[in-house]
Amino acid sequence: MEPLVDKFGRPLRDLRISVTDRCNFRCTYCMPAEIYGERYEFLPKGQLLSFEEITRLTRLLVRGGVNKLRLTGGEPLVRVDLDQLIAALSPIEGVDDITLTTNAYLLQQMAGKLKAAGLQRITVSLDSLDPEIFGKMNGRGYKPQRVLDGIQAAADVGLLPIKINSVVQKGVNDHTAVDMAAHFKGTGHIVRFIEFMDVGNLNGWRNEHVVPSKELAERINAVFPIEPADPNYRGEVAERWRYLDGDGEIGFISSVTQPFCADCTRMRLSPEGGLYTCLFATDGFGLRAPMRDGATDDELWDLITGVWQRRVDRYSELRSGMLATGAGAGAKKIEMYHIGG
Repeated sequence: MEPLVDKFGRPLRDLRISVTDRCNFRCTYCMPAEIYGERYEFLPKGQLLSFEEITRLTRLLVRGGVNKLRLTGGEPLVRVDLDQLIAALSPIEGVDDITLTTNAYLLQQMAGKLKAAGLQRITVSLDSLDPEIFGKMNGRGYKPQRVLDGIQAAADVGLLPIKINSVVQKGVNDHTAVDMAAHFKGTGHIVRFIEFMDVGNLNGWRNEHVVPSKELAERINAVFPIEPADPNYRGEVAERWRYLDGDGEIGFISSVTQPFCADCTRMRLSPEGGLYTCLFATDGFGLRAPMRDGATDDELWDLITGVWQRRVDRYSELRSGMLATGAGAGAKKIEMYHIGG
């Protein structure tokens, strides 16, 4: 079957499955502690999609062209028995890649079970190796060593290649970026520096807090010479650069200064069954209710195809004009912790 395409001819290829809205971190750019404190009410268990419901929807989305799955959150490793979901997803015919994005705080003790269930690789969020800076950014005071131990455990069981995502904020952690590159250079792990994005409504984003990827590349090149590398595939989010000495590669995700909407092939499934066609979406299309009301696979398929075929999202391409004119200033966007990064 031909993959579904949207109004701009973009095919559906990638599905990001958020398995929970809960997280053990309180990162300032995602779930600031002053808002998501002890009294914050997350989704009750009964509102979350079951593993069986997630698997059913995934099978249908694979029918529409999805061949890559990424499990996200919140923090996906706080969802109990996550390995059972992976074991249900991995045999689906047509799925070529199953990966997971995690803060790695719980990864050391879980890496083996995840690999045995069928997980192929991981991406780890790590914004700085400086203990004080990392502790402030994760909002809990957690130190990076436990994350590094999780990365090593993942490498030991073969969850490779490992990518390290680092959100860069001017005046917060941008001065530690070269140290991050240095630490992982030669390890085979790929650091990807992410421009601070205006996801959601609560992270205090301002354009002047963005460090353009071009500037970061210049800083790193001054210490470790790098050159551009070809993308692995069309629609790859990160722009690849390789070290001239052959000691690996790094990447830059530049949603603010170099939008990649034109090649976006990603659909997002929220913990309670909402379909979102953009990270910056204001609302999603709920599938939980029709599923639990007895909708057939064909009926759900018709709903899914309608969502993707109507898709016209290109927020990042329009951002500059919106900021200049104030357009969309009152729009309430979905928060990143709810549908993953």
